[in-house]
Amino acid sequence: MPELPSFLALAVALLYALALVCVYRILLTYRTAQGAIAWIMGLLGLPYLAVPLFLLFGRNRFSGYVRARRLGDKSLRPLLNRLEQGPETISAPQQGDTGRDLQVLSRLARQPFTGGNQFTLLKDGEATFEALFEAMEDARHYILLEFYIVRSDRVGQRIKTILKRKLAQGVQVWFLYDDIGSVWLPRKYLRELSAAGANVASFGDGNIRRRRFQINFRNHRKLLVCDGTVGFVGGINLGDEYLGCAMDQEPWRDTHCRVEGPAALGLQLAWLEDWNWASDDTPSLNWEPQRAGDQEALILPTGPADPHETCTLFFLNCINNAQSRIWIASPYFVPDFQVINALQLAALRGVDVRILIPEKSDNPLIRMAAYSYLVQASQAGIGIYRYQPGFMHQKVVLVDDRYAAIGTANLDNRSMRLNFEISALTTAPSFVGAVDTMLTEDLAQCQLMTARDYRDRSLLFRISCRAVRLLAPLL
Repeated sequence: MPELPSFLALAVALLYALALVCVYRILLTYRTAQGAIAWIMGLLGLPYLAVPLFLLFGRNRFSGYVRARRLGDKSLRPLLNRLEQGPETISAPQQGDTGRDLQVLSRLARQPFTGGNQFTLLKDGEATFEALFEAMEDARHYILLEFYIVRSDRVGQRIKTILKRKLAQGVQVWFLYDDIGSVWLPRKYLRELSAAGANVASFGDGNIRRRRFQINFRNHRKLLVCDGTVGFVGGINLGDEYLGCAMDQEPWRDTHCRVEGPAALGLQLAWLEDWNWASDDTPSLNWEPQRAGDQEALILPTGPADPHETCTLFFLNCINNAQSRIWIASPYFVPDFQVINALQLAALRGVDVRILIPEKSDNPLIRMAAYSYLVQASQAGIGIYRYQPGFMHQKVVLVDDRYAAIGTANLDNRSMRLNFEISALTTAPSFVGAVDTMLTEDLAQCQLMTARDYRDRSLLFRISCRAVRLLAPLL
């Protein structure tokens, strides 16, 4: 019995030692003072609770991927060099002096702008899946898939049927999914694909030793590439809900786009880096660019393995360089102080700032947090519009009449600091005009929120919104 107190004392000492190690790591790597102070107070005050939480949720860099990228770049760098030196690469888009902000995005992306592309806007799940199925059926050499959520419902089964048929025809298939987003995907689904000859990998499980407690990071990308000539990217995962046909489901509003031409190789390069991390494999693919049109485009991958907060800088660059308007559609609106301040400044200098968010959300906490920004937004002239017909899940950015981006990134901390995201951006007037028309139609089905929508609610509701907003880094 006398040994028990000494054992407890040793355990407490070790716990505090581990807490101090966590504090040391925070001091070396923190990105915001507020977050660092909160973690340090928790680690020193409640180490038995804060230490395991920090190990699971406190990291802001996906360290295993960072190391893998440094090693993997030795094999991937020649591919990037080849893309940068290709005949369709352009040093800067045809935007005159205003193209400098696009050159910044190219440096953030670690990819060049390319010409000779053709972008097609896909405004809903039905159009997207029809285009996806057609492209896979037309594939002659290989199909690359990478999705955050894959379901074994009607859409998922149709995907599996097509892939098995293409495998039987000699087409190679590489299938990458996120193990957290696809947590309910039956193992049988994956075993059937593997048995048919597909190369299947999970973004997390395949490198569980290197990942070590980094479950807070997600691969949120949604892309498909066929033969290196045509690709798809946007907000749509592989599931029936994106068709609005799941049981007891509200109408689903989402957007994807088809990318043809050299920019498809940019999607392929992003996929290859993720596949290399997940499987330690670098498959041989087509890297010969093929013209498909006359549009200039950029593929912008972002994530917690980048040397900068690439996604945050992407949004800040778009907002700060907008001259007449900045319209952003995002289902999750929980911006940090940098982004909300940039939006305020843009509105104050006369830019038409509009944020489209859903009235009905799949995350009630994020819906509540969004209310807490209404006073700041209204005072500066920012328009926050709630889409009424159903759940709006699209991620779209429109800057002036100069360029538009379709991708997977939301206006929240998870996309900006924790998720691997990807966007496709083009300066093509026809595509920018199509996005303008699409968002204008969406805005016609929105309700403009005002400060009164927050101030006229009960005190308990307002306090709850502000309290939830404190959880923004974890939402």
